[in-house]
Amino acid sequence: MCGIAGFIDFSKKSGTDILQRMTDAMQHRGPNDSGYEVFEHAAAGIGFGQRRLSILDLSSGGHQPMHFKHYSIIFNGEIYNFKEIKKELEKLGYSFHSGSDTEVLLKGYDAWKERVLDRCIGMFAFVIFDRQQDEVVLCRDRAGVKPLYYYWDGSRLLFGSELKALCEHPDFKKEIDVNSVSLFLQYSYIPTPYTIYQETRKLKPGHLLTIRLNRQELQERAYWNVLDAYNQPLTGLSQHEVIQHTEALMKSAYNYRMVADVPVGVFLSGGYDSASVAAIIQAGSGSRIKTFTIGYKERAFDESQEAKKIARHLGTDHTEWIVGPKDALEILEQLPEIYDEPFADNSTVPTTLVSKLASKQVKVALSADGGDELFAGYNKFNQSLRYTRFSKRLQGVLSHTMGLMKPELIPYFNKKYNFASRYEKMKLIWGAGQAQYALKYISQYLTESEVHHYMQVKPEKYRTNFDLNGELTNVNDPLNKLLAIDYKTFLVDNNLVKVDRATMSVSIEGREPMLDHRLVEFLAQVPQSLKVKDNVNKYILKTIVHKYIPQSLMDRPKRPFIAPLQEWFRDELKEQMQYYLAPERLAKSGLFNAPHVQQLMEKYINGGKVSHQKLWNILVFQLWYNRWMEKL
Repeated sequence: MCGIAGFIDFSKKSGTDILQRMTDAMQHRGPNDSGYEVFEHAAAGIGFGQRRLSILDLSSGGHQPMHFKHYSIIFNGEIYNFKEIKKELEKLGYSFHSGSDTEVLLKGYDAWKERVLDRCIGMFAFVIFDRQQDEVVLCRDRAGVKPLYYYWDGSRLLFGSELKALCEHPDFKKEIDVNSVSLFLQYSYIPTPYTIYQETRKLKPGHLLTIRLNRQELQERAYWNVLDAYNQPLTGLSQHEVIQHTEALMKSAYNYRMVADVPVGVFLSGGYDSASVAAIIQAGSGSRIKTFTIGYKERAFDESQEAKKIARHLGTDHTEWIVGPKDALEILEQLPEIYDEPFADNSTVPTTLVSKLASKQVKVALSADGGDELFAGYNKFNQSLRYTRFSKRLQGVLSHTMGLMKPELIPYFNKKYNFASRYEKMKLIWGAGQAQYALKYISQYLTESEVHHYMQVKPEKYRTNFDLNGELTNVNDPLNKLLAIDYKTFLVDNNLVKVDRATMSVSIEGREPMLDHRLVEFLAQVPQSLKVKDNVNKYILKTIVHKYIPQSLMDRPKRPFIAPLQEWFRDELKEQMQYYLAPERLAKSGLFNAPHVQQLMEKYINGGKVSHQKLWNILVFQLWYNRWMEKL
């Protein structure tokens, strides 16, 4: 695990000093070792930098950049089954000088080129310089657990695990992409491939980016796409067979994520996802595994008691931390540094805090992201299908009728229930026509018209990340199509970003066992009738968990892993919100309509029915702008 950074500079102006600054900007991702090399090429200067967090092979044998024949590599991540691949390569005559998975990946690339990825079970982002083919190849893992950003201006390509690495290059242009700001305000994250900056992209999960050096040509292509699995015919296995095979895959996936030469722990909330990870790993362990939980004094948000009961039942070595607004304030000031583009999931606070807690005892922590996408846990899936179950004709009548009404003319309901805003969103949902578009509108915190209202500089166009342009065929059922969309959007750019940056900020490695591609591919072909059965979401996962933990300990309403920001921003954190949303501060970027934002904030502070997430999104942007655009 580490941070990687570098450049391909066709002007040949970039040197080792710039490479070192880019790489060391991510020292938190790799405090144990560093490496910097600039390679000379007829067409370009090529810089490879790496900061290492030692997880496998703690010796100097894992130092990067690593070289073999005409290849050089920098690598971020883990190949969990590297020992099996290593044996296969040894049979082909390869010898090894370290116990690192980096060497296995490098020599596997020599043997099979990009087809080595078919053999890899893991999370990774890497860059390979192939002198023989005269090309550099960037790669990101199937799910997108590990990040990789790149900037291309026609004469230089910059790349890095985090945007802050690119910002250290003197020729990187920090020009805000207004369309991306619009997306951020709508969803609280910026979806792939976009970033907050112009000319800067996130490499898509399951993709390779090849740079032909002599032609200065970029080509991006997929080597794996989750939609290929969702477009396969549904499995004909019985319910018992599906549950049995799912559990076997979970055991394999979870145990692979325990491969490390350092202590490993598990984030345990109180829900089924993390409980499944802790239960299966503890059942196969000869010692007590370490589990970690964050709790709150505000009971409506607290799951620590439930997590403690589960830990006690499983017999784990459990640690908890009950946090308050003072802890949140400390993290609030750090968020722009940790998440170096606007990112407003309000579970960033507890995720960063639980990572901080775990870092005192372990170097690897297993999370359970992906459970809601794979097993159908979110209520938004049920809502999307329910709203579009009516005929298109009825939807059209409803949408037309709602379009004729003027909710803003009903002041009582607007003041008490924020009726106009809710009405606008419901009108969009009813008129969606297809479940995937209903999901889009349900997922928005601000609608496009609200973004237009609160932004002074208008987006050129309203991009969407929910339209897969016919990539989903009619082979699969409606629920699975929604799961596929959420996998490619919310999971990748919200949940995985959240955990990667939070864990790396305290120099621990976050692993996502539920995103093992074998488990993903199998569950993609399981029908919705088994994922939601008898009105029970996550039916398959719950059935498996109940083998390890009594149902009486698990059955309770689903509670999201979020901080009680709604309460804190009306009390202890109110000053911070008022400071950053003051007109003079909003004017700094020139992007926001200050009077409208002020009106929204005052209504919220005075107890009006306003979603705190709308203000949180704007506040997070302001925090980011203060750190990355004002403090140049």
